[in-house]
Amino acid sequence: MEEANVKILLAEDDENLGALLREYLIAKGFKTDLFVNGELALAGFKKNKYDICILDVMMPKMDGFTLAREIKKINSAMPYIFLTAKSLKEDVLEGFSIGADDYITKPFSMEELMFRIKAILRRLSTNNVSDTNETYTIGEYVFDSQKQILEYNKKQLKLTTKESELLKLLCNNKNNVLERNFALKTIWQEDSYFNARSMDVYITKLRKYLKEDKTIQILNIHGKGYKLIV
Repeated sequence: MEEANVKILLAEDDENLGALLREYLIAKGFKTDLFVNGELALAGFKKNKYDICILDVMMPKMDGFTLAREIKKINSAMPYIFLTAKSLKEDVLEGFSIGADDYITKPFSMEELMFRIKAILRRLSTNNVSDTNETYTIGEYVFDSQKQILEYNKKQLKLTTKESELLKLLCNNKNNVLERNFALKTIWQEDSYFNARSMDVYITKLRKYLKEDKTIQILNIHGKGYKLIV
């Protein structure tokens, strides 16, 4: 995905920081719209098409978590990064449980933000490559990794980018161990505490999605990783 074609929604109530971030992103070639509260950001999202959302957690009128949930109702696959002044584990895990692609704790460097954005763009570019038909049969489920759709009994569930990437890795290693470190570095690019906890959250969500077929299990393999058993 060419950066000049990428449009970013930036929601940040600190006007000075917001303006600085917007100018930086535009200078890097991204089309960027700045909104100073969650309600304005949601209205903007409904009117325009965006590729990535960068959301401050603590905002007036609508906080970043609530905004993310509303965006998810409109486009469940929309990638987004949380900006937070808090480093509490509970806040970070709540963000990941909603489906966030990443988070950055303030204060942060512009270079760090750019690294996180480019990591998401790399994942999106990989997912958009459709040289082969990557459809997996998981028991009674059918998983289309390109469209990020999990189907069961003619009912379709649209997965987030990270849910789809993790399920794809599990499918590629079906009935074998998916190494934890490999999954973290492949999807999150970094083996850190928060990323590891985030992956645990996504594993729990995938178990919930696959629960209708009792022949399917995602096992924790202590000290190693996970195993999808069908």
